[in-house]
Amino acid sequence: MHAGFAAVIIACAVCSSLLIGGIVGRLRASLLLLLFCLASLLSGFAQAVKSNDYSDVLAYIDKAWGTLSRSMSDCATVTDKRVPEHSLVYLPADYPEPAVLQEVQSKCKVTVKHLPEKITRIGSFDMSKLQGQGVLYLPNPYVVPGGFLNEMYGWDSYFIIVGLLRDGHFDMARGMVENFFFEIDNYGGILNANRTYFLTRSQPPFLSSMVMVVYDAQTDAQAKRAWLEKAYPYIQRDYEMWTSGEKLAGKTGLSRFYDYGEGPVPEIADMHDPYYRDVFRYLQASQQKDMYLGEPGKTPAKLIGPTFTFQACQQDAGAEKSCENSPTYQFTADYYKGDRAMRESGFDISFRFGDFSGSTHHYAAVCLNSLLYKAETDMEAISKLLGKTAEAKAWAERARNRKQLINQYLWEPQAGTFFDYDFTTGKRSTYQYLSAYYPLFAGLATREQAMAVAANLKTFERPGGLAMSPYETGVQWDLPYGWAPTHMIAVEGLRRYGFKADADRIAREWMDTVTTNWRHEGTIHEKYDVVSGSSSFAATVGYKENVVGFGWTNASVVVFANELGLAPGKAKTAAAH
Repeated sequence: MHAGFAAVIIACAVCSSLLIGGIVGRLRASLLLLLFCLASLLSGFAQAVKSNDYSDVLAYIDKAWGTLSRSMSDCATVTDKRVPEHSLVYLPADYPEPAVLQEVQSKCKVTVKHLPEKITRIGSFDMSKLQGQGVLYLPNPYVVPGGFLNEMYGWDSYFIIVGLLRDGHFDMARGMVENFFFEIDNYGGILNANRTYFLTRSQPPFLSSMVMVVYDAQTDAQAKRAWLEKAYPYIQRDYEMWTSGEKLAGKTGLSRFYDYGEGPVPEIADMHDPYYRDVFRYLQASQQKDMYLGEPGKTPAKLIGPTFTFQACQQDAGAEKSCENSPTYQFTADYYKGDRAMRESGFDISFRFGDFSGSTHHYAAVCLNSLLYKAETDMEAISKLLGKTAEAKAWAERARNRKQLINQYLWEPQAGTFFDYDFTTGKRSTYQYLSAYYPLFAGLATREQAMAVAANLKTFERPGGLAMSPYETGVQWDLPYGWAPTHMIAVEGLRRYGFKADADRIAREWMDTVTTNWRHEGTIHEKYDVVSGSSSFAATVGYKENVVGFGWTNASVVVFANELGLAPGKAKTAAAH
């Protein structure tokens, strides 16, 4: 029972009791007490109503879109506060230098360079040709996640765009999608983010979803058609990148996350972050040690990157300290491939694909293949709208084939859920993860599968919302942490299959977690502890900060408030466009 309604009931009971006593005793005193009780009653109702009032946090979020907006004329966009020497701006090869960048060079004290060659696909560029790391030029303003995450990120942007459209910021939302078209044309594909050290990897494929929400936000039929005509070849190119070459998950016919780079990722190595050292320390006692580490000259696996040693010391009272060093180790090249692929997945870091997800690239992932299925069905719909009958049939066939393969490799009927598939061992994972709700979001689950997945909500649901997994591993994409994007995915998936009560409850739990913490702190964070319902964050390895901003968390509150009818007034639309 809500506290406000409980107060109402208690006030009623107390008032009734005192009124009866007053009739028997002193009438005047009883009337005064009655008035006091009526005031308590009204206060209880006020509290109950206030609990449904999110106007304060929604007003804050509407202003925060401006705070999180960036453009290439802004010094906050082109400078890198973490690594000042990375304050370079790169233009595509042979791309005319915009006037705005000529002004930025003197105003922001940054250098503008052209990339040394045209990039035709992700991973094709030789990173050794760069004179230094820097930000990649984008033509339109965009919204960043927040904090040190000061670029336009791949999958973050889908959720941000949904939030922007709900809040009526159509031009910004459309401009961000067009920035991704620019990336495909000039940087080889949609990047993890518009920094040079991300030229080797992408992020989960939400492009068709972005295109469709912008399409739905328009009312003019001619403009809607023109938008789809413009977007169609870009979605197709992004899809082809994910369904060919190294992105294929062995011979399964499904796809995998794969980064074309080698060795430690620059965003960790260049900042001398202790992450790989921390992982090495943990692996000393792990059963997966031999999978990821080797001794130079003694291990057949290819080793790469820095070397690591471990020192164990014994100290007894009155005795001299005794220490022993471990052998010298290096991570395997295969570990770094998995580490890089994990970052492309967006789920960095969890233990979903082995310790620290060091085997991510060995798996056909539920989330990735669900999104590709959605891209196929979106493209079928777009083809029909554009009169491309033969292409619509081809996209429908691709979707049917992927659905069959997902059922074959990723569906576990006895557990009633979807798991990732390790194509190198031929075994399905048993790691329960919130990505099991992606097939509902994409619409590929059968009714029976959706019922089984919905019945597993108890595995993830906590007082503050949905945890990523039931496993407390000490990293940020596992228990006890919950995140906005997977809440939006799960809630939309549940709604799609008619589980309205579950969707409403989870949306409300998450909204209340975010809003309660915002009212205490005045900030909105990237993730929350859904067990305690707080913004407390104490990861033992990996990211140690709960970043403030925050783009996709803002979006989740806006979307859920509108869906639950808790936003003041009618939700804004882009009808004017």
